[in-house]
Amino acid sequence: MAIREQESRKRRKMDAAGLVLFFREIASVHPVENVTFLCIGTDRSTGDALGPLTGSRLLEHGFLQVSGTLPAPCDADNLVQRIAEIPPGQVIIAVDACLGPPASLGYFLTAAEPLQPAQSVGLMLPAVGHYSLAAIVDVNGPRPYRTLQSTPLHRVMVMAGQIAAAAAAGFRMNA
Repeated sequence: MAIREQESRKRRKMDAAGLVLFFREIASVHPVENVTFLCIGTDRSTGDALGPLTGSRLLEHGFLQVSGTLPAPCDADNLVQRIAEIPPGQVIIAVDACLGPPASLGYFLTAAEPLQPAQSVGLMLPAVGHYSLAAIVDVNGPRPYRTLQSTPLHRVMVMAGQIAAAAAAGFRMNA
């Protein structure tokens, strides 16, 4: 079932099981060869490593169009360049870590709209993506940069694995 127009204008909070449906909805409209995953973040901060960890896991599942991996992160310094490298006509699914309220820790926010990267740390980067997925890796507080630096790596690794596995199931990848 395609994402309904009224739902496309709002973010949906979901657990890992709900991600499969999110990706299945995208796959019903866009073949996997027309989709690029833009996984935003850096491996120099545990909380912000979600993007490159997810990108690397997506490659392991057989996705071919992935920008932002552990060997080649897509971060604040090269985001604009990475966006420009995506072939025209590709549907972009932007993936990033975020901070949120305690009750949302470990959940995901999805939308059929762009993601605004680095919002929690006060940077102004361009919005990106036709679809977006933000993983709530830690609790928002007065020092967001410090929070991302000290986010438990295990939580981030588990969430990255959940995203990649859900994408593989949603797009019916064999790997």
